[in-house]
Parts: sequence; C-alpha cells; structure tokens
Amino acid sequence: MAEYKVVEIFTSINGEGIRAGQLAVFVRFQGCNLDCIYCDTRWANKEDAAYQIMTDEEIVHHILQTGVRNVTLTGGEPLLQDEIERLIRRLSEEDSLSVEIETNGSVELSTYDSMKNRPLMTMDYKLPASGMEKYMCLDNFSHLCSTDTVKFVCSGQEDLERASQIIKDYRLTERCHVIFSPAFGRIDPVQMVEFMKERKLNGVNLQLQLHKFIWSPTERGV
Repeated sequence: MAEYKVVEIFTSINGEGIRAGQLAVFVRFQGCNLDCIYCDTRWANKEDAAYQIMTDEEIVHHILQTGVRNVTLTGGEPLLQDEIERLIRRLSEEDSLSVEIETNGSVELSTYDSMKNRPLMTMDYKLPASGMEKYMCLDNFSHLCSTDTVKFVCSGQEDLERASQIIKDYRLTERCHVIFSPAFGRIDPVQMVEFMKERKLNGVNLQLQLHKFIWSPTERGV
C-alpha cells in the first residue's frame, strides 16, 4: 500500500480544461519542481506545506464516497509523488471514474502510453514570462492524444508569440485540445482575443479560470 502527501482533497467544479464547469473531485499533492512567477498554488509547493498522509486505498475510497465521476490529480506537480503510477492505475480500475492529471510539462508522459484506461492529460507549456520554459520536456508533445490538452498561460505579447510558434511547430491543434489562459491580472483577455484573430488561431480556445470569478482568487478548496 502506497502513501501520498495530500495538501487538500475536495469536490468543486473544474475551473479550466475541457471539463470546465463540470463537477470533479480534486486531489492536490504537495511539492513542485518548478516555481512560476504567477503560480497560484505556491503555498502547496513548499516543503513545509501542511499535508495529510493518505494511502492509495484511502484516496480511492474518499473519491468513491462523493459520487462524483470526474477526478483531477493536481498540485504542485502530481507526477512527482512517489508511486503515483500505482494510484493512477488503481483509479483506472474503477469504471465509474474518469481521471484527469494536471501536469506542468516538465515530467515525461511516455510512462503512461500503454496504460489501460489512460487518464486525460492537461499539460502546461511554460512560456517565457513564467521563467520556467527551459525545463519543458518537448518530447511530451509526441505522447499526447486527441483527449489531452495543452494549456498556455500567457502574461503578455512575448508569451502569445511563443505559444503561437509552439502550436505551429508541433501542429498541436491537429493532435489535441489547445487552450490559451491569461495569467490572472497580468494580461487583458481582450489582447489575447485580438492576437487569436490576427493569427487566425483556429482550434485554440481562450479560457478564463471559472473558479476565480465564482470565488475569491485566493480561496482554497474550491
């Protein structure tokens, strides 16, 4: 039986991704290998962040008790947890559940290619303003499929330009879902829409983080 550092586990709506607006059970794990300037969960990334130890069976039991089908594993960076594959495989055994992993783009995804009932991957690509672009694992693009999503969190014009180039170079709109999301308070979404119109970015979805409009942007457990 494996154990995991869980900083919070709660039921809410998905604020972003292809399931935005749908109910989901969120399992947020402690720790991250990146430190983006706009990170809104930095509190969960710190080594001294409060957490509870939960086994894989305790996590699965909690999720099943909610009666909610969608499950989102997030962080921090969930794929850094020891034996995370064990938990993902255990969740995939439950036919009533549909699992999504929010990952930061720096951890290899090839491990999950052959997994039965492979989870949905919502993968960030960290743009220049994040300060973390050099850590991106570019090979991950070849392991994405039509149910997966690449999310570009943009802070300004340079980020928009870089995102557009990555989309073109890796033909992402032909491979998976693609989302533009504004770094909260750092860019006007109008600028993003105008850029999308100018570049004719068909197949790209602009998405605002719903939970930051429903609740306070600093609220936890939502």
